[in-house]
Amino acid sequence: MVPSFFKKLGPISIDLIKSSIKCELVNISNNISYENLVGIENIGNKSLSFIYSKEKIQKNIPPGSALICSKERAKNFDSNQMLIIVKDVQEAVAKLSNIFYRDLNSIEVNELNEPIVGKNSLIGRNVIIEKGAIIGDDVKISHNAVIKHSCIIGNGSNIGANSIISNSIFGENIYVGSNSAIGQRGFGFYLDKNKNINIFHLGRVIIKSNASIGSGCTIDRGSFSDTTIGQNTYIDNLCHIAHNVEIGNNCALAAMTGIAGSAKIGNNVLTGGQVGIAGHISIGNNVQIAAKSGVFNSLDDGESVMGNPAINKYSFLKKYKKMYGKR
Repeated sequence: MVPSFFKKLGPISIDLIKSSIKCELVNISNNISYENLVGIENIGNKSLSFIYSKEKIQKNIPPGSALICSKERAKNFDSNQMLIIVKDVQEAVAKLSNIFYRDLNSIEVNELNEPIVGKNSLIGRNVIIEKGAIIGDDVKISHNAVIKHSCIIGNGSNIGANSIISNSIFGENIYVGSNSAIGQRGFGFYLDKNKNINIFHLGRVIIKSNASIGSGCTIDRGSFSDTTIGQNTYIDNLCHIAHNVEIGNNCALAAMTGIAGSAKIGNNVLTGGQVGIAGHISIGNNVQIAAKSGVFNSLDDGESVMGNPAINKYSFLKKYKKMYGKR
């Protein structure tokens, strides 16, 4: 059973949508409603989704679903496609996300099943395990940690002191150091000079078996997809993983690595300390990134880079020697 971390408020009528955002409707009748607001990869019948100007569509749009897009992007669609045309897609998504979803309130959380704690698990002092949570066998949760409602912690996992886990599903044998925060809302919002509008983040954090998360790390849950950490991936202390990031298996990220939203990291990737990886790019398998490098563009399988902006390691060293000589 997939746990529910939030309240779905759909179906939402087109009248409520029109009253919430400035928009132009194409092929949409006044009596229609939509079940949910989802990312384009999860769109289904009677879904509302969105597409940015340069974003590519990887799948067919089901009948009965509609897309939020700009006037310019609307020119790319079939004349029968249901569209909601807006001036700013990010603003529309931010406003509508809070109409389709909200957090569970305290009454709803209290109505969830009592938490389950497996055999031979050790629970420290002042630990809070909220209703709906499932803790596996042989789990250790250290003092003052918080496991929020509906989270799943797999067998043999170890949660450090003062860490807070929310909106997350852990596989087996997961290690989380002390003072880490996993599953909180990501840094996704519409920037407004008067009052910013937060995008409701309905994604989760999925950490697969045998992964290790150091102390003082933050891993944000996804906005319209999940943030995922692959099997046997090790993340050092003081790292930040933003919303919608996907990290493959057997990676090792040294301290203070920061990965911006929606970046995709392959398998067997190594990063040195203080590496920064820009959002919405792809890093291939078996890539090595030297310490303090800034990666702004996608990298192919097997590349080895360094510098800021990061370039081929050997090209960087050649330029360095030419500029500064041998040291």
